[in-house]
Amino acid sequence: MTKNIILKQLSATWLLFMIAFVAQAQVLKPSSWSYDVSKKEVAVGEEVELIFNVKIDKDWYLYSSDFDPELGPMVTTFSFQKHPSYELVGKIKPVKPKKKYDELWEGEYTYFVGTAQFRQKIRVLQPDLQVKGNYEFQVCSDVTGQCIPFDDEFTFTNKQISVSGTAAPAAKPAQESKKKAAAQPAEEQQKAQQAEQPAEAIPDLATAAAAANTEDTDTAAVPATATPGDDAIADNDETSTVSAIPDEEPATAGGDGLWAFMLVAFGSGLVALLTPCVFPMVPMTVSFFTNSGGSRAQGILKAVVYGLSIIAIYTLIGTIVAKLFGADGANFISTHWLPNVLFFVIFLLFAMSFFGMFEITLPSSWLTKVDSKADQGGWIGVFFMAFTLALVSFSCTGPIVGSILVASAGGETLRPIVGMFGFSLAFALPFTLFAVFPSWLSGLPKSGGWLNSVKVVLGFIELALALKFLSVADQVYHWGILDREVYLALWIVIFTLMGFYLLGKLKFSHDSDLKYLGVPRLFFAILTFGFVVYLIPGLFGAPLKALAGYLPPQSTQDFDLNTIARQGGGGSTAVLAANVNQNCEPPKYSEFLHLPHGLQGYFDLEQAKKCAAEQGKPIFIDFTGHGCVNCREMEQNVWSDPEVLKRLQENYVIAALYVDDRTELPESEWYTSTYDGKEKKTIGKKYADYQITKFNVNAQPYYVLMDENENMLVKPIAYDLNVDNFVKFLDAGVEAYNNKQQVAQK
Repeated sequence: MTKNIILKQLSATWLLFMIAFVAQAQVLKPSSWSYDVSKKEVAVGEEVELIFNVKIDKDWYLYSSDFDPELGPMVTTFSFQKHPSYELVGKIKPVKPKKKYDELWEGEYTYFVGTAQFRQKIRVLQPDLQVKGNYEFQVCSDVTGQCIPFDDEFTFTNKQISVSGTAAPAAKPAQESKKKAAAQPAEEQQKAQQAEQPAEAIPDLATAAAAANTEDTDTAAVPATATPGDDAIADNDETSTVSAIPDEEPATAGGDGLWAFMLVAFGSGLVALLTPCVFPMVPMTVSFFTNSGGSRAQGILKAVVYGLSIIAIYTLIGTIVAKLFGADGANFISTHWLPNVLFFVIFLLFAMSFFGMFEITLPSSWLTKVDSKADQGGWIGVFFMAFTLALVSFSCTGPIVGSILVASAGGETLRPIVGMFGFSLAFALPFTLFAVFPSWLSGLPKSGGWLNSVKVVLGFIELALALKFLSVADQVYHWGILDREVYLALWIVIFTLMGFYLLGKLKFSHDSDLKYLGVPRLFFAILTFGFVVYLIPGLFGAPLKALAGYLPPQSTQDFDLNTIARQGGGGSTAVLAANVNQNCEPPKYSEFLHLPHGLQGYFDLEQAKKCAAEQGKPIFIDFTGHGCVNCREMEQNVWSDPEVLKRLQENYVIAALYVDDRTELPESEWYTSTYDGKEKKTIGKKYADYQITKFNVNAQPYYVLMDENENMLVKPIAYDLNVDNFVKFLDAGVEAYNNKQQVAQK
């Protein structure tokens, strides 16, 4: 009996092992696409929406199309071939994607789970409708740690949409378009003419699934996308890549980010209460409600209405900001130099105001008019009392409110509203609570010089945060103003001065004499100087992971001791490369492709094989991608380990093969895949096809150890954050390679 149980357990264990092995080594298809239209019958001149539906497997997610393409993950893009039978109306719209802030990418992206939908509106120009094109996307899994890029083709014809009406001459739509373009402002014409060249990613793996879901879809092959060298391709065969930033803001589903932002805004509201413009008004306002005529219950009710009025006023401000910026402003605000430099100047002015150089005040006529309304009494008077508080306290709360609105003005509808609600909730809470419990007023500290100290400390913080916006513009446009060490040096100086101010060693014009140092002030000074000490190693290359979202990339740092130590002492990149790849040719594509942690290697397999043969080393192949978040996690958490770095640098020739790189290969290197019959023209398509045909795998990260003849040494591995497992993997590869060499020499 016991023997049978043991045999069953062994059989079950073996079965699970085989399932795991097969699951790892296979071409995965975690999503399937189908196509639909908003209406089946249209007339020439009418509009119709093309609908792209996606079914996503459990534990996988699909990146959407409406976030900054420079962030890192692969944005879903659609390319439409131009044809006289239709014209695009607006942009691709993703329907209600989720949102999430990713610390590794240092930004917010949108994605879908379970199902996804994209819609593109077109205007029909001829009865013989032909809409063809392709789309590219990426799906990832946090469970398996894999990311897979795909591309596919689509076709809409009269099979899906029945068009009625008289056919217009073929040249007419183009002529009308030119007339319309001539009537547009130059800026709009430029935007309309911009068309990104469609990217080529991985072989078509979703066609079969999509065709199964849409039987009447024409799956005929689409002509290859025009490239700079394709002069012979006619105008009608050109493609237009649609950047899929929606005209309307999708519903926000990223609840975690909104809750965190609301808590930050709530904390800012509590800080605003401690400013000289607001704190003295708490007992004055509460006394008014508790001492005014009427019952105590009525006084409490008026205080509650007063607090709700404050919340309503500030939330209304957030709503107005949301409407002014809208979703279309997201990409502009996040990447363009103008808003980022403007925000830098605004924060700088806020800091100067808090330091006492001047006060940001509203016109006195506004205060007089609002105050006269408050004197009328009644419930309307209560509302205008709240409005008066908002205006009177503006010189102190304005910079804080402005900071929240600037931080939230990234094109989202809910974020500014939620931010203002959180701020105003904290701002209104004390007025209401002290009115309900007036005995608490006796426990409040007296007004004094400490209130101005709060303003000055806020000024230092505003000054530090201002650099973030200048840094964004600097990185996007490569000005070279705020490299990482310059940014850190300024932060170290700012917070050092703030620490001296807390100790009473610095004094501004509005400060009172500091007779002694209080315990709370001492603890704040200790925290500030502790933060400065934490920043200092960053000047020499320390990663400072807690501040990754606020600092410029490590690659902008000129002096990095970690990189120098790993590379064995210093010198130029060319010298280091020569030391590592001795007697080997310089790596191709190294001007725009790089390995992490100062490692040297190749981005072309043939070069790596040649170098491995010359040096007598095995090859470490890293199937990776620019938009592969789990690849970056492996590099950051596993490759950075000294034992792993040592083995990669000394024992292997590294080949990082990017499956999503869009760099076009020389025409002599183009080839037709035996897997899908498509021509491969880019680095990404070449190595994505190689990964599938050679290893029957299409997910990244994927690590293979082989010799110069492409013979595998050990079983490949994928995403695994266990450093010991990775070290064993590398050691096993070296041992297997040495054994093969010994056998060959006998």
